[in-house]
Parts: sequence; structure tokens; C-alpha cells
Amino acid sequence: MNKYLERLYNGIVKENPTLILMLGMCPTLAVSTSAVNGLGMGLSTTVVLIFSNLLISLLRKIIPNQVRLPAYIVVVASLVTVTELVMHAYFAGLYTALGIYIPLIVVNCIILGRAEAYASKNPPLLSAMDGVGIGLGFTIALFIAGALRELLGAGTVFGLRILPKSMSIGIFLQAPGAFLIIAFIIAIMNLKGVKTRQKQLVDSGCNGNCAACTVSCDKQKEAEQK
Repeated sequence: MNKYLERLYNGIVKENPTLILMLGMCPTLAVSTSAVNGLGMGLSTTVVLIFSNLLISLLRKIIPNQVRLPAYIVVVASLVTVTELVMHAYFAGLYTALGIYIPLIVVNCIILGRAEAYASKNPPLLSAMDGVGIGLGFTIALFIAGALRELLGAGTVFGLRILPKSMSIGIFLQAPGAFLIIAFIIAIMNLKGVKTRQKQLVDSGCNGNCAACTVSCDKQKEAEQK
């Protein structure tokens, strides 16, 4: 597979930040109350991811190692400010709905994680494509969660009535409903053989992290002794 397409595929499927790596859960649980909110947050994060990966990759040989994280935050914060101003000017309704979670993109572990783990070590175009893949994976996860929560909690999708109002279950618009929806999606993925990062660690013996998975590590040690 072409290395650029591989970054796209990995970001959407194999390294999906929300459904596989379990990153960015705070905005996922907080803003995915509707399909529109999910798409808005996902796409705004994708834009920041693409340009932050690109800029950090271009500057990776210039930024001193000792101050790399502060430098990454400055780059990301600048991009988030631009994104916030554009949304405020052209998408006022969405800007109001997402509220504080737009500026909080600065400290989103997905963005800083990709900057540290990938963009700082790879060429600009490949890093930008990594941002596209991870961003789309995040957007898809938010959209699915948001659409399901909106459907079950309000009976609508994109504001269009699908289910009778009497069938709405309000808890799905609250944080517990978000946990239930995410858990349901991950359960389906596990049934289909798509493992989360946590399940991969458990199946492989947790890479020796016995504090997190004593049972699996004990079994692994017993097998090695035999």
C-alpha cells in the first residue's frame, strides 16, 4: 500500500484516536450530543491536526529538543486561535454550541501526541497525511457517536425528526449516554475483530505491565517457564 494511503487508513481504522487508542475522550463525551456538533468539532480538530503536523515537521530540525513541547503548544495554539476566529465569524451557531471546547483543542492529547510521536520524526507531506487520517478518524467517531446520541436522545438526526418524540431517551444526551454509545460501538468493533489498543495489550500480555493486567502477565510468565 502507498505510504500516504497507509497513513490515511491507519488514522481512520487501525489507529482511530477515539475508538482504538482511546484518546480525546473529553471532547468526544462532551460535544457529541448531535451529528452537527460531532462533525464541527471533528473537522475543526482535523484542520488543526493537518497544519500542526505540517509545521512541526518543517521545524523539527530547528526546534531544540529541550523546548520541543512548549514549541509544539505555541504552534498548535496559534492554529487553534485562527480556527476559532474563522468559526466565530462564519459558523456562529456551531461556535456557540461547542463553546470552551474549541480553545481546548490546544491541549487535546491527540494533537500533541501526533506532534511528538510522528510529525517530529517524519517528512512534512507524510506528516500532513497522518494529520488527515487521524483527523478523519476522530471526525468519523464523533459523527457516529453524535448521530446515535441525537437519534436516541432527541429522535432527530441533523435536526430532522426520525423517531417520535415520545420514544426519546434523554439520558443519551447526557454524559452517561455518551459512555454507553462509545461502549456499544467498541463492543461491535471487538465482535468484528477490530481490537482497541487496550485489548491488544491484554492479548499480548500487556507488554509486561503487570500492574495494569496481572492475570495476563501471570499466564505469560507461566507459559515462558514451561
